[in-house]
Amino acid sequence: MRIQFPALVRHRPSRLLMAALLLAGCQTTGASSQATATTAGTAAAAPALSAAQTAAQPASFDDWLRGLRAEALAQGIRPQTFDRAFQKVKLSDRVVELDRSQPEFTRQPWQYLDSAVNERRVQAGRQRIQENAALLQRINQRTGVPPEILMGFWAVESDFGNSMGNFPVIDALTTLAFEGRRAAYFRTELLAALRILDAGDIPLERMNGSWAGAMGQTQFMPTVFLKNAVDEDGDGRRDIWGSMPDVLASTAKFVLANGWRAGERWGEEVRLPSGFPYELAELNVTRPVSEWRRMGVVPAAGSDLSGDDPAAILVLAGHRGPAFLVRENFRAIMRYNPSTSYALAVALLADRMSGRPGIIGIWPREEQALSRDERMELQQRLASLGYEPGTPDGIVGANTRNAVRRFQKSVGAIPDGFATKGLLDRLRQSGTGTPAPGATPG
Repeated sequence: MRIQFPALVRHRPSRLLMAALLLAGCQTTGASSQATATTAGTAAAAPALSAAQTAAQPASFDDWLRGLRAEALAQGIRPQTFDRAFQKVKLSDRVVELDRSQPEFTRQPWQYLDSAVNERRVQAGRQRIQENAALLQRINQRTGVPPEILMGFWAVESDFGNSMGNFPVIDALTTLAFEGRRAAYFRTELLAALRILDAGDIPLERMNGSWAGAMGQTQFMPTVFLKNAVDEDGDGRRDIWGSMPDVLASTAKFVLANGWRAGERWGEEVRLPSGFPYELAELNVTRPVSEWRRMGVVPAAGSDLSGDDPAAILVLAGHRGPAFLVRENFRAIMRYNPSTSYALAVALLADRMSGRPGIIGIWPREEQALSRDERMELQQRLASLGYEPGTPDGIVGANTRNAVRRFQKSVGAIPDGFATKGLLDRLRQSGTGTPAPGATPG
């Protein structure tokens, strides 16, 4: 029998509008923005596809869909599942726009944390811990993941289920697999979504999520769902959309798989001593806690640093902002979403829900965020002086921070690596930038 595929249907802005938006120079999302594209699943690596699967895009959507159907059936997905999923499929210009857009990073860490960690969420989390006490205790005994950590993920990912996304997952993933920038990755996610439908975990009509295909109350990508979703309530379905037992047990399993260590904290806020060597304040620089103690690092809330496990020092706003000593469980949170601001939001929400204080240190709130163009200019000027910030890309990573530190040291400033408008102004002023030793400014 000849398979009749649906006509290619598009929805949301027209192609003409789409082109205009792209030509207007839309900007990109990043790790510091609240989870949308960067979610639990997008942080997980997708399996590599064969050369045939990643070959040049077919001449038509129908041809592409026939190839996908053959691949799905070869993986054991039932024909009726595939045909029903694609009976009314729509390619979304809005999804393409969101995938290709590059919005500005204009929020400082404290602005993100102000919105993510608020009193309403703290109180709502405490209430939900009470309402689900027996379930959370059972999950904690099995996985070692504390209730407040699960509440932190739930709050940040979907505001306790209030913002799960309204995009049909099959439409979104089909769009991204057919014409997205990461077609191979999203093809894998699309096939995983079909396996979820085939298993009967969720009906097609309820399989909604983010524009990138993240699903449910804690925003799993389909491949993450297949590896970690749990039927905790025993009804035969793994329902991370509507079943509280399934949501919390599945999230705990994923957090545990990401390296959570039972009985240990994520870290804590600390005070750094005068003259602290800020080149050590990077997540990839770990020292035993005893060594940080010997250097004069102390808890911001008093007492003493406990344990002797490896830990790193995290500063998001230089020497004038709060500092944190982060342990292995902080990295486990970051494997859910690779943003330090995201991980700190989950951790701080968990602390507040369990009765610990919020941040004690003061953020330099008068500092305005650099625009993407300003960050690129900063990198270019540092490079011209020989400070080696890496390729100018508008992303302030470890290489750029180290270049900033070297420049700060050359002009007598505290070398904390915090890129500010004031620092950019100093770079712009002729004669104030000292070339790096041995460098020939270009």
